[in-house]
Amino acid sequence: MNTILEVDDLAVRYGGVRALDGVSVRLSDGEIRGLIGPNGSGKSTFIDAISGRKLPASGRIRLFGQEVTRLSAVDRRLRGLSRSFQRTSIFPELTVREQMSLAARRFGSDPGEILEALGLAAHLESLANQLGYGEQRRLDLALALVGSPKLLLLDEPAAGLSRAESLALADMLRALVRDAGTTVCLVEHDMDVIFGISDSVTVFDTGRVIAEGEPKAVRSDPAVRRAYLGSEG
Repeated sequence: MNTILEVDDLAVRYGGVRALDGVSVRLSDGEIRGLIGPNGSGKSTFIDAISGRKLPASGRIRLFGQEVTRLSAVDRRLRGLSRSFQRTSIFPELTVREQMSLAARRFGSDPGEILEALGLAAHLESLANQLGYGEQRRLDLALALVGSPKLLLLDEPAAGLSRAESLALADMLRALVRDAGTTVCLVEHDMDVIFGISDSVTVFDTGRVIAEGEPKAVRSDPAVRRAYLGSEG
């Protein structure tokens, strides 16, 4: 498989605190990569740095073979990288149709298939603040999918969802990779989602990568169990 994201020796600081310290990661085309780790371990900071919301203190980021380390978030979006947020980025007072039309205008794309796939076609005239929480999460994801991004970064997409909604989200992500060829990198605390759909898992602790590999191997790694899963047993 082709490597579409190369991160080398990435460091991010907040004042005197090193949120990321020498992180190197590779993502392959069509892969689902899960990111796990304790709260404050650097997962969301990693997503912010890759998407251009936080410029690193040092290190290099290459996207689709091109250096993007100092490019803005907008430039990276136009190059085919998109993301959703831990807290939804929807506009409460706009309808689903209005929000999707605004997002699609820049890319000249038709969002109809996305709305159908995410079960939002019946809510086109609903204000975002009239939707249920699960529907708001799906709308946030729909906005991220406009323009058919090749790399999608998701920050806790299952947060606040019911078990049934989380499993439906996992099925949708599998289909997205299979049908659209999208590479997915997701931060998620729901271990059933992470270990159920990820091709590989990267584990963060105190700003560093402490383990990486296939889900089964990562889950049984003693260092991972100490840092995140709670025991070595």
